[in-house]
Amino acid sequence: MKFPNRSKLIPAPEQKLIYNKELLFGIISGILLGLSFPPIPLPFLSFIALIPYFFLLEKKETLASINRYTYITLFFFNLITLYWVGSWTKDADTFLKISGIALLIFNPLFYLIVPTLYYISRKAFGKKTALYLFPFYWVTFEYLYSLTDLRFPWLTLGNSLPYFTKFIQVADIIGVYGLSLIILFINVFLYLTVKDFKLTKKIKFVPLLVAVSFLLIPLIYGLIRINTLNNPVKKVKVGLIQPNINPWDKWQAENSDGQLNILLNLSEKAADEGAKIIVWPESALPVYLLSGNNNSAVERIYKFVLSKKVFLLTGMPDINRYLNKNEAPKDVKETKSGILYTSYNSILLFSPYTYNIQKYGKIKLVPFGEHVPFVEELPFLGDFIKWQVGISSWNVGKEQVVFDLNENKEFNIKAAGVICIESIYPDFVAGFVKKGADIIAVVTNDSWYGYSSGPFQHEEIAVLRAVENRRSVVRAANGGISCIIDPSGNILSSTKLFTRNYIVGEALISNEITFYTKHHLIFPLLASFISIITILFFIYYKILNKLKKKHE
Repeated sequence: MKFPNRSKLIPAPEQKLIYNKELLFGIISGILLGLSFPPIPLPFLSFIALIPYFFLLEKKETLASINRYTYITLFFFNLITLYWVGSWTKDADTFLKISGIALLIFNPLFYLIVPTLYYISRKAFGKKTALYLFPFYWVTFEYLYSLTDLRFPWLTLGNSLPYFTKFIQVADIIGVYGLSLIILFINVFLYLTVKDFKLTKKIKFVPLLVAVSFLLIPLIYGLIRINTLNNPVKKVKVGLIQPNINPWDKWQAENSDGQLNILLNLSEKAADEGAKIIVWPESALPVYLLSGNNNSAVERIYKFVLSKKVFLLTGMPDINRYLNKNEAPKDVKETKSGILYTSYNSILLFSPYTYNIQKYGKIKLVPFGEHVPFVEELPFLGDFIKWQVGISSWNVGKEQVVFDLNENKEFNIKAAGVICIESIYPDFVAGFVKKGADIIAVVTNDSWYGYSSGPFQHEEIAVLRAVENRRSVVRAANGGISCIIDPSGNILSSTKLFTRNYIVGEALISNEITFYTKHHLIFPLLASFISIITILFFIYYKILNKLKKKHE
């Protein structure tokens, strides 16, 4: 299909018709991309979603027009998948609502990196080669977007596929960025299949065959892998606690005793059903538990851990105080009264065999929600960008800690503690596994966003982390969804949203190191290398043209 060229000779009504048709194509692509993501069980839509957009992309001649229609496409994609970020619940913070609207408006702008790279490669190599390179430009963007202080790589295209269990098994080799590449190449070759159909009334079988190959090879691998995967003999019973406490009310310190009662009552039931590891959700209590001001709560937790002989892994705010600036880290904060401190969104491990509490401070903080971007360089930003619940100023954790749950030679497990949004960073989670983690525990609180797509998307992204690293993922969420995911990406058991509940189930313990875990940056670095080469060739092309003009 081809659009007619615009011209001053074309009457205004016809120009409007062309514009509306082009606009519709951009919107259709955006809608199809949005509908391919959880919780809608239509992952296959991602394989065709960009075809209408490619008709636009190849037709437009200027970068401005390309970017204009790209923005329209990506706006609708973001609107359908990320509408929930503003919360829109009756208790929602005004700042969160503003942030949600800002994300929908500005997030599509970041994607303009992709068509810009496509445009300059078209100048350097021609349209056909540029189209073949387009998938690498998109994956370059996805990876770069996971690195900056403004990072929010929620919409990585591979994240659309968790419901397609057989297809995603190849993620243990190529990871989520490799899945994105496959999705994009299928779109490219299907587009080439039908590109000239309006003129020739024929489809091109060579690109169709290539597209089918991109689809079938991962499927065949998945079928073989699922049937030949050696399930580990070693298992452990875990208890996942879902207290379902209103996140907008819980941050009142006076509520902590009642909240602790709920957590311990549910944990008692889980322990009585044989759980050896209990997992509480992110920021399970609204206090700095180890600050010295909550000794009675610490004693109650230890009493439970010791009496039941269980390990307790819990999300918890944590604070460190310093006597003087010489002892303090560079990112130390200071209260109005002059007290120096650092505070972290943390995970703590309580063991029945030692009073030493292992800690991990969250490293991948939510931009604006937990950490103001560039606040280290521009400290004044922290003074006016702050939630009413007061959680927008955590310090950034320093080290990926693998928790050692060691009872004896028969029970010696190493666990990765991943906090909330950290589970959407594939290379980050792989880093825990490379350090020895044989199970992945995710603690989160998705209750801020009500009954929306957000909690379902977050849960399904964890499925990819399980497959990439061939590790069980146990996920404890304050209001849901809490679940146990096996190394093949199957959700073995889960809770419903906004119920007070607990799960007890067996998690497989594996120490297999997948190709992806070892080499998790191959595909994003390859894509980035190709993008850099494109830019260099474009610069060379521009210089060459200038030299030719001078000689002429």
